[in-house]
Amino acid sequence: QVQLVESGGGLVQAGGSLRLSCAASGLTFSTYGMGWFRQAPGKEREFVSTIRWSGGNTYYAASVKGRFTISRDNAKNTVYLQMNSLKPEDTAVYYCAATAYGGSFYSTPPASLYDYWGQGTQVTVSS
Repeated sequence: QVQLVESGGGLVQAGGSLRLSCAASGLTFSTYGMGWFRQAPGKEREFVSTIRWSGGNTYYAASVKGRFTISRDNAKNTVYLQMNSLKPEDTAVYYCAATAYGGSFYSTPPASLYDYWGQGTQVTVSS
């Protein structure tokens, strides 16, 4: 079965950095687009970033653009989210997700586009 396992979350001070990883198994990783979403307490899940299967196209939420970088290593079946200049409002559970959609991303994709989800990793940014 498909498994997506996130890691790399933790507690960091504002202005700091974290790198999240998501290891995938049970699917042909190199053919799936991957995404990151987050959910803060009392809020709905929101889109963070996504990357096409080839790695040649990425898209970011306005709130993280310029601070976060998504990347993937198809040889390792892993997608990453490098988060710099973290702010307290970035505090959330971060989820990775996989989509069979093979096209490029030019706007915010709906969560319903993604077929598989991980369990999430907590990121807490202190002020």
